[in-house]
Amino acid sequence: MIVLIVTFAACAISYVVDKKKTIAGIQAGLKMFLQVLPSVFVLIWLTSTLIYLLPEGVIAHYLGREAGFSGYLLAALFGTIALIPGFIAYPLAGVLLKNGVSIQVIAMFLSTLFMVGVPSIQLEARYYGWRIAITRNLVYLVGAIVTGTFISLMI
Repeated sequence: MIVLIVTFAACAISYVVDKKKTIAGIQAGLKMFLQVLPSVFVLIWLTSTLIYLLPEGVIAHYLGREAGFSGYLLAALFGTIALIPGFIAYPLAGVLLKNGVSIQVIAMFLSTLFMVGVPSIQLEARYYGWRIAITRNLVYLVGAIVTGTFISLMI
């Protein structure tokens, strides 16, 4: 709620300062939102359908506490190869938590999702070179594993 109030206040101040730029900015933001919306719906639909079609307990079996270390590895693998924006990943993490996935595994998934970029490694290598791109991804993968392990020790 606070974010909405601050956003509307900032828009009102911007409108007072420069009406044209504010209207152009709102139109550009709305256009970007409408461009992203179909992808968001598809991701939500696919995730919901997958969770609905999987028998009860399958997700918990492979990613829950009883999965052990293989659950961490599977979460790290999914996070490493997935290309999911944060506004989809966090609600997905909540759904996974409700379906019996441990917080440690979710931490591993989110850490690798945001820190390791296998789908985007070619683009990264184009700007920084393969050596730096691979090194960064490996270092961040180790960092994600350390994060998941640290969280599992805290809980």
